[in-house]
Amino acid sequence: MHALEFEGVSKSFAEKNVVRDISFSVEQGEIFGLLGPNGAGKTTLIRLLLDIIKPDSGKIRVFGGSLSAAAKDRIGYLPEERGLYRKTKLLDMLIYLARLKNVSQKEAQANAEALLKSLDLYEYRGKKVEELSKGMQQKIQFLSAVIHEPELIILDEPFSGLDPVSTKAVKDKILEYRKEGKTVILSTHMMEQAQKLCDRILMLNKGERVLYGTVAGIRKEHGKNSLLVEFAEKGSLSSLHDIPGIRKITWREGAVEILPEESTNAQAILQELVRRAEILRFEQALPSLNEIFIETVESVSGE
Repeated sequence: MHALEFEGVSKSFAEKNVVRDISFSVEQGEIFGLLGPNGAGKTTLIRLLLDIIKPDSGKIRVFGGSLSAAAKDRIGYLPEERGLYRKTKLLDMLIYLARLKNVSQKEAQANAEALLKSLDLYEYRGKKVEELSKGMQQKIQFLSAVIHEPELIILDEPFSGLDPVSTKAVKDKILEYRKEGKTVILSTHMMEQAQKLCDRILMLNKGERVLYGTVAGIRKEHGKNSLLVEFAEKGSLSSLHDIPGIRKITWREGAVEILPEESTNAQAILQELVRRAEILRFEQALPSLNEIFIETVESVSGE
């Protein structure tokens, strides 16, 4: 059973199409990336799946059916627009939020204490939200979305405002949830994080689906016919230019990117390179998700 399914979903506001005929599914136990520039329709999709707004057409299934009150208790949501009870102590607030999701008092307290410890916030449990730094507040906001141990976790820009150490801590928690079989939907502009974390992605532009699939598959599909080679000795570079079938050679990420002629077999180039020098790494050069993101949005905008 899919954790989430959209089938031909469209939504308009004031005669403006915000989401057009969107279909996709999210599998149980995966990290699914929801990507796109500002105004692409990501937040609208999230509000549709949470039943905050209704679609004009199409079907949405969560946990295999319509979103009932019981199903909502199985979902955790971190909105992009943050909001915490600033005058409330951390431990009390987390317990309160868990109780709203029908978690027992005893379990709510145990969950809150464990989560605070996991992000090095336990010593601040008696502090009011307003007494914390912005970064700490961001981590508390994240914990407020998962305090009731939801099966489906929706995170809208979870790394916003976090320093590198806090970003790693939140990222580790997200990976931990996947190991536990929970489903995570990650909406972010940080392509590097999406590339590292997500199993599959949906990329939107102007309310339409422009990319959908596994991160590895999309990178391979958009890959140039080029090779990354790392040599044991840099002096080996001088003999590359006279190898037949090589069209272009450039530096990239501490290695050499070789662009073969279209009719040249990569295996033939490898055999010739091995004959001439000691090779540490030889692989197909794949574009980053950020490169694909920019290229895709620019090509769609230019049509």
